[in-house]
Amino acid sequence: MSHIVTAQDAVTASADWTEPTDAELDAIETEMPVILADLELLDAHIATLDRTPSELDKRRLRRARRRALAARLELTNLSATAAGVSA
Repeated sequence: MSHIVTAQDAVTASADWTEPTDAELDAIETEMPVILADLELLDAHIATLDRTPSELDKRRLRRARRRALAARLELTNLSATAAGVSA
């Protein structure tokens, strides 16, 4: 009886490359305000899925959109400054 084996090494959870690098962790930390603002916007959308949005829901959505846009703008400006481009 012949055995079937893979041509590649087994992928394990203990491989060195499975952990994020310091640069990747720094990038996540830099993008965290955008991630949190997007989560807030997503929460606002989820809250209105099963009902007609009230005026309060509409305000919450507008605020969440503005925060998400402001966070993205800040990240873009930060990236442009780091790249040496003047805004």
